[in-house]
Amino acid sequence: MTTPLLEVKDLTKAFGGVVAVSECSMSIDEGAVVGLIGPNGAGKSSLIDLVSGFERPDAGSVRFAGQDIVGRRPDVISRMGLIRTFQTPREWRDLSVIDNVRVGRSALHRESIWRTLTGARRLRREETAEREEIFNLMTHYRLDGVRNSRASGLSGGQKRLLEFARIAAAKPRLTILDEPMGGVNPVLGERIGEAIRELKRAGSTVIVVEHNLPFIEKTCDEVVVMDLGTVIAQGHFSELRDNSRVVDAYLGNDDE
Repeated sequence: MTTPLLEVKDLTKAFGGVVAVSECSMSIDEGAVVGLIGPNGAGKSSLIDLVSGFERPDAGSVRFAGQDIVGRRPDVISRMGLIRTFQTPREWRDLSVIDNVRVGRSALHRESIWRTLTGARRLRREETAEREEIFNLMTHYRLDGVRNSRASGLSGGQKRLLEFARIAAAKPRLTILDEPMGGVNPVLGERIGEAIRELKRAGSTVIVVEHNLPFIEKTCDEVVVMDLGTVIAQGHFSELRDNSRVVDAYLGNDDE
């Protein structure tokens, strides 16, 4: 048996008197695309905030790649290879589009001064290869025409594509996408689905938090369902159609 890439066990978080996440447990295998669904208020956003270090749990554990990451800062967790997005695309507004992607790439390297001095030729070769890779990403995500423009001037759809280009440059082991389909048109939706599959082919495990169930069914290998702050089911989408807890909590029945 292999160790899951992400293990969440008995995670609990309350905000004042409201319990947002309650003894929540799940495991995510490496190489999977997993949908995280549930009704509004189910605790999905709070869970990914806890996993990615933006909030600290009151109880429970989170292990990523075999390491306990509870209490670590988001930037530290990111450098370990766990990256998350937000419902609204975020970018460095005053940087150019291509520099936004370079920021993602730079997360891969934290060169020591000694290594820089002793390996200058190797570093130059790496920098040349990285520049070529970034230019290829610009073309692939149809951003080459605006690569030198400020990121603040992009449309909403372009900002979403920039987000995927930056993730692809960073090459994370685990990517958590928070409602990537929010407010996008069907054409861009198809492009986002393909971008997620490309992340998987490149070796990244992906968790997709999303309300668009047809998109989840088409894109994800399996689904985790939350309700009232805890996981109530996990499995293939087709299996969950007949799960009474899932139907009651989220999917509704045929008459509805």
